[in-house]
This record gives sequence, C-alpha cells and structure tokens, in this order.
Amino acid sequence: MRYIIIGAGAVGGTVGGRLAQAGREVVLVARGRHLAALGEHGLRLRVPEGELTYRLPAVDGPGPLGELRADDVLVLAVKTQDTVAALETWAEVPVAGGGTAAERLPLVCLQNGVESGRLALRRFRQVYGVCVWLPSTFVEPGVVSAAGTPLTGILHLGRMPHGTGDTARRIAADLEAAHFEAPVVPDIDRWQYAKLLWNLGAAFEAVCGPAADEAAHALLARVRAEGEAVLDAAGIAHASAEEQRAARGDKVTLVPLDGAPGGGGSSWQSLARGTGTIEADYLNGEIVLLGRLHGVPTPLNELLQRLANRFARERRAAGSLPVAELERLAKEAVAAAH
Repeated sequence: MRYIIIGAGAVGGTVGGRLAQAGREVVLVARGRHLAALGEHGLRLRVPEGELTYRLPAVDGPGPLGELRADDVLVLAVKTQDTVAALETWAEVPVAGGGTAAERLPLVCLQNGVESGRLALRRFRQVYGVCVWLPSTFVEPGVVSAAGTPLTGILHLGRMPHGTGDTARRIAADLEAAHFEAPVVPDIDRWQYAKLLWNLGAAFEAVCGPAADEAAHALLARVRAEGEAVLDAAGIAHASAEEQRAARGDKVTLVPLDGAPGGGGSSWQSLARGTGTIEADYLNGEIVLLGRLHGVPTPLNELLQRLANRFARERRAAGSLPVAELERLAKEAVAAAH
C-alpha cells in the first residue's frame, strides 16, 4: 500500500516519517513554506534515536500524482477545520481502473475530535477513525519532532461508524512495524470520545500555557467534568480513564530531544505558528454543542472555545493569558450560566 499523508504536520509528518523508515511507500501533502522545506531538505524527523531525514515525494494536492493507485490509502491529518476543503479536493480524484477516491479508497482520519469522521462519511465509502495518542510537535517548516519511546505513539483504529475488517488490520500491521501500537477495535468512537475529554484542555494550554499549579489543574478538572456530564446526558459511551491508562501503560515515555522546540500540544502549536485558526470549535465546541442539545450548561468549555478562537483570529501569542485572568473569567461565566 502507498500512504498519502494529507497534512504532513506534527501527527501526519511523524506517521509518514515512521512509515517510510519501516519501508512503506509514502507521499506527503503540504503547503507553503512547509512544502518548500520538504522539497528542498526532505522531512526532518526528530525522535529519541536522533534526527532522521526522509526525502519523500511532497506535493500540494492530487494534481502532481495524476490518477491515484488502487492500493493507495489516504491519511487525513489536517486540522478538523480544514477537513471539508480536503475532502472536496480528494474525493473526486480518479483511481486507476475506474471510479474515484471517494468510491474506492480507504480514508483514515488521523485527527482529534469526533467530527471529521462524520464529515468524511458524507463523501467517502470507506472511512476509518483513529484515536490519536501521539505527542508530537511541528513549529518549524520541514521539521517534526516526536519524543515518545519505546513507542512513538498509540493509534487505536477502526472502521466508521463501527467495525474492523481486513483493510484496518493491514493498515494496523504497517503502523505496528513503524514504532506504533495500533489496536484494531470495533468501537472506535468510544476511544475517540475519551480522547475528546482529554483534548478539552488543549484550549487552556493554548491560551495560558501548560497547567502549572493546583488552581490550574482544578480548573481543568472542572472543564472535563462538564464534558463527562454532557456525554452522560447524551448517552455517549467512552473508554474510562482506567481503561486508557491500562492501554497506554508506560509504552510512550517522553524524553528530551536535542534541537526540538519546547511548547505544547496541537492547539498551542497553531497559535505558535500564527495559522489564524484553531480546533476549539471541534473540541470544546463539540461539548458546547452536545450540552445545548441535551440541556447541560457548559460555561467553561464555551469560554475556552471563545478565547481560543479570539487568540487565533487576533494571532495573539500562545500561552499569554495569565491563569488568574482565566479564573476570573471562568467565575463570571459560571455565574452568568446560573
């Protein structure tokens, strides 16, 4: 199989680089300065064993590839807010032997949240969801860092809306050969909703930086408690914290990397790169949506969603809001909701 990584940033670049290291055929899809750096210097992947460079085909879309191959796997690794544009770009690309990508090729949603898979199912027949547990960083064009060891990450994989199948198992086998654990599960949504609860802290980290004291951790716990209350009200099952800890164990331990940038997770990186957009509408915003549908107040998630979007729109510095100010705003938001 050939893996076409649509969005070769932190997660996509790490998976693409590791697959290439394992001898799999990989094409990277990127844009702007990142695409130029990939073309000029190759993908520079910083991992615990050192900096690895892979000179892989890098394109800005399907045009340079012509017809897609029948053994291609499309790996969607863009941020959720860019999903619709990516689906429109790739769905109608012809595949050798007849038909289109949407009709014939598997699409793997290697993304946070739960919305991308639903969007993909509107266009693609074969959609696979992934619960992404992959600490990685992309802030410099052409360079991706992943500090996990002995595994780079854990990627639960399953067909959407439910099921497994031979294709999922073949993809998982390739990932297993590439420094990942990739359990194939029939209920991928349970794992994705569990990860969604964890990702509710991404907006906090983006605007305030990592939680560094007891007050910050307490506020984050309240944010996630809102999320759990909403999922319970909506009747949405999710893997428990104990189940997640048992699955992860000590398989992904972060170590310092020479030359790797510091910072935070995916949302923090969006602000650090000044992209102008952020995923909060599909993380905290998913909880806000479900809360409104099921009558559960979600003032803290609504506040973080609004702040993250404002920071992205105004290109404000990542981590620049004092935690004390967020706490003040949180008290006001909770009081207003009641």
